Amino acid sequence: MTRSKIATLGVHVLDVHVLGIESIPRGSEGALVDTIAFSPAGTAGGTAVVLSRLGADVRTFGAVGADAIGRSLVALLGEQGVDTGGLVVKTGVQTSSSVIPVRPNGDRPAWHCVGANARFELSDFDFDALDGVDHLHLGGPEFLGGQTAGQLLAEARGRGLSTSMDILAAGDPGTLEWIAEALPHTDFLLPNDEQVRGFTGTDSLLEGARALLARGVGCVAPTRGGHGALVVTDQEVIEVPAYEIEVVDTTGCGDAFSAGFLTGHLRGLDLEAAARLGCAVAAYVAQGIGTTAGVYDLTAVEAFAASAATR
Repeated sequence: MTRSKIATLGVHVLDVHVLGIESIPRGSEGALVDTIAFSPAGTAGGTAVVLSRLGADVRTFGAVGADAIGRSLVALLGEQGVDTGGLVVKTGVQTSSSVIPVRPNGDRPAWHCVGANARFELSDFDFDALDGVDHLHLGGPEFLGGQTAGQLLAEARGRGLSTSMDILAAGDPGTLEWIAEALPHTDFLLPNDEQVRGFTGTDSLLEGARALLARGVGCVAPTRGGHGALVVTDQEVIEVPAYEIEVVDTTGCGDAFSAGFLTGHLRGLDLEAAARLGCAVAAYVAQGIGTTAGVYDLTAVEAFAASAATR
């Protein structure tokens, strides 16, 4: 099968994971932990890694700082087969990074520095880079604003690409209004359930998804943590369960679902099968540390999905 060609654009982060955190030591005391690791992340960067692992040709676009974190992030993305030629270096600002203390149950509060992600502008992007690309995934439209994000997605559609969008910010009606102009140019919106409820002010995930469809989105596919995913269009509502696993680290699971879902779509799967693949990829990733956990590809994930039980 021909490899899909995908462009990811937006948020790139270097995550530092600290596993085995029970509490923060008092004062200047220290504590031993199980593992400290780092991985490429972000709604563009993390998704790019998983898409590449699943067999796509991926080029990613965004901003990093002129610092050691940026050099490390670019190197890690390159090691995963991602074309990093679209990353621009911004001086005077650090590369975005997060420190993530992971509790034994997989919960992951975080300290985050926005850094260079806030400095990326559409003028940093050459639209001709979309020539020959099948799909554009925009991770973090709130950093561009709705008008600019809408311009980007509309141009991509005009060139024959399908489009998707994932949002980094927490669900808030103000954020939804900030990115509203991008929604009519989005084929697939891939938020989490808390974002959908926060954006729309409803406790019903289904009604929230339908409210987003009314804003012009073609399909809304929110993740539901340990409950799987929901896929909503004007014609159908599909519930997909999660897989039974021992969770190690849930960092990057949303990006993994996005990558799996988009991989399924671009391979011609129907929406239910694409969402099941997304849930399988997320479950596979949650059993390790970050999006680069272990060695996996599409064949390994499909074998896992065939053998694993769902909730």
